[in-house]
Amino acid sequence: MSQLALFLELATIAILFAGLPLTYLWTRPSYSFFAKLNWVLVFMTFDLIVFGAFTRLTDSGLGCPDWPGCYGTSNPWHAIGDIQEAQAALPEGPVTVMKAWIEMIHRYLAMTVGALIVVQLGIASTKLKRLGKSPLLGSLALLILVCMQGAFGAWTVTMKLQPIIVTIHLMLALVLLASLTFYAQQNWQEKGSKILELRSKPISAILLTIAFVALTIQIFLGAWVSTNYAVLACPDFPTCLGSLWPEANWREGFTLWRELGRNATGEYITPASLQAIHWAHRIFAVLVLLILSFLAFSASGMTMSVLPQVSKLSKFLFALLILQVLTGISNVVFQWPLLAALMHTGGSAALVFCLVRMTYWASWKSPIQMKIT
Repeated sequence: MSQLALFLELATIAILFAGLPLTYLWTRPSYSFFAKLNWVLVFMTFDLIVFGAFTRLTDSGLGCPDWPGCYGTSNPWHAIGDIQEAQAALPEGPVTVMKAWIEMIHRYLAMTVGALIVVQLGIASTKLKRLGKSPLLGSLALLILVCMQGAFGAWTVTMKLQPIIVTIHLMLALVLLASLTFYAQQNWQEKGSKILELRSKPISAILLTIAFVALTIQIFLGAWVSTNYAVLACPDFPTCLGSLWPEANWREGFTLWRELGRNATGEYITPASLQAIHWAHRIFAVLVLLILSFLAFSASGMTMSVLPQVSKLSKFLFALLILQVLTGISNVVFQWPLLAALMHTGGSAALVFCLVRMTYWASWKSPIQMKIT
């Protein structure tokens, strides 16, 4: 199959997949189609992140060892002969029919998100006179971001799951989720509107920024643990191999540019390096737990009778923190079960969503009633 034909087939699949949520939105006329589309994109990106974790955790990242298709075709049905041949040559290898389908479904979902962002961009361009340039420029930035995400998805395959590439791929997915959430929660007003509304902004933007920075570092550390398969480097809890400060090769563990399972010189990575990766994530988790718990407590205390939406968000944040602690411990104690690992990744994405939602009620000033144009 020629590259042009392959891209046309994949584009058709993306359009068909994107048509499903678009058709559903057309049947719900009670709310703005543009606003509904924006929130559907948030939902689908969250699903894409969780399914991406499923792809990684089932070792399906190389189920189709080329990109963007599968053995030069648009789906594993057309490549069944090549897949079976590769599976016969390496029965325990990365290529199986099931893994090929998991990998391609992940790509189809990613293409669908990209197609919907193109639709979003088209709608925003038709609203220039009413809403101004901000929605259009924001949507264009989202399109650029999803293209970058696609590029790292390609490099994840062509560079054979190199840890830093896979980690950046995950981080960009979370940046995309955060950006789409921020975009969706904007109240785009018509140009020249003089409507005033009162909005309470009880959350400290300084505290929220600190929480964002801490969570970003922790998610990177968690992704680094996952992409280096270091979850079981410390198989006990709360200690690591019976020690509160295990043997750790920090320099080798946090050398970013290297192959999977190798150090910078090409030799096999040592257990002490994997222990360093694991222990860094576990120790920093304590700091993140304290910071985000304080944020949730401060938000709930000031908004219980003022803003029920923020009160609900603070409770949601508390629940997510408990989920992350439980699933994180389960990953160690129960030897990295798939369900716990998926919930841990999903919980991280939900934490990002929750913090971005909180920015709607955040202020750099002291909590006051603010007048917004």
